[in-house]
Amino acid sequence: MVKTPIYLDYQATTPMDPRVLDAMMPYLTEKFGNPHSSTHRFGWEAEAALDIAREQVAEVIGAEAEEIYFTSGATESNNLALKGIMDIWGQKKPHLVTVATEHKCVLEAARACEQVGYKVTYLSVLESGLIDLDLLAASVTPETALVSVMAVNNEIGVIQPLEAIGAICRERGALFHTDAAQAFGKIPLDVNAMNIDLMSISGHKIYGPKGVGALYKRAGRQTALTPQMSGGGQESGVRSGTQAPALVAGLGIAASLCKAEMAQERDRLSKMMERLKTKLLAAMPGLLINGDVDRRWVGNLNVSFCGLDGDLLLANIRSLAVSSGAACASAVSGPSYVLQAIGRTESQAKSALRIGIGRFTTDDEIDHAANVLVQAVESMGGLKP
Repeated sequence: MVKTPIYLDYQATTPMDPRVLDAMMPYLTEKFGNPHSSTHRFGWEAEAALDIAREQVAEVIGAEAEEIYFTSGATESNNLALKGIMDIWGQKKPHLVTVATEHKCVLEAARACEQVGYKVTYLSVLESGLIDLDLLAASVTPETALVSVMAVNNEIGVIQPLEAIGAICRERGALFHTDAAQAFGKIPLDVNAMNIDLMSISGHKIYGPKGVGALYKRAGRQTALTPQMSGGGQESGVRSGTQAPALVAGLGIAASLCKAEMAQERDRLSKMMERLKTKLLAAMPGLLINGDVDRRWVGNLNVSFCGLDGDLLLANIRSLAVSSGAACASAVSGPSYVLQAIGRTESQAKSALRIGIGRFTTDDEIDHAANVLVQAVESMGGLKP
């Protein structure tokens, strides 16, 4: 018997792994010190938690521990990267390049940069959702300080060619930032091989706690940035504010678990998602998959149920926790800007659902979800051209 509702919204957030909670508990109870209380054991214990987690996060991406700065999450990290870099380098190189399908916080941070006088280029994408590398190369000029491209898209799951992007940026003297909230701990990332200078990371996308994340910032003067919060100079002056050792410890162990189990989990989810797609396409040949079919995170399936209203479909599948778009844009009415950017019509975009599977999804849940979706579509009259 499958317990409902079935959680299939892993791109919005992931359930916390019990092993992560176990690692956090000491810092919520007896090890409650402030990491900057440097005169006694309680502070030393808290500071040690930060040091361990810094190593654990760095190991996932081939970085050094001192290049990891803890934040409240990827939104803060993205803002810190874009605004902080442009604040320092914008007078000399007043140009920022990003992509039309980026997360809302990157697009809003880019618009904030425009408002203070910097030039921003928003690259279009191919129908696959991938960027056109020739267009990127033509857009990066000697005045470009920073290029920001999301590693794995939060709505359609496509994986951008990070190594090729990094090579273009390095060749043209621009810094490369990637929002890796949906990629970190799920796909192999190497900041040196990919020439990534800054990377945003989120805890709650990798079975860790909400409210914590990190910014990887390559060591060296070239990545100097302006802190966005004034305070006591924590995180080597990059991000002031008392750190939360429990949350940071959770992020660290979550990162370590993802690294150890990455290949195994990717294989399991790939088979599971293929099972779901096969069942859905067999019953609904007109189903439209959004985003590149092959170059995508295997835990993401974004599909348009053509001719149907997505919100009405959601109302008919209450036993499934799925999404009609990105959680960050849930308050914004209208079709997804990401789906429109890949050429979907308004009707196709409004009929789309995002299905996300992960560590705790089972085969029985996949079978149940497929049956529920097929029955709901049939009850609504089926797909239409």
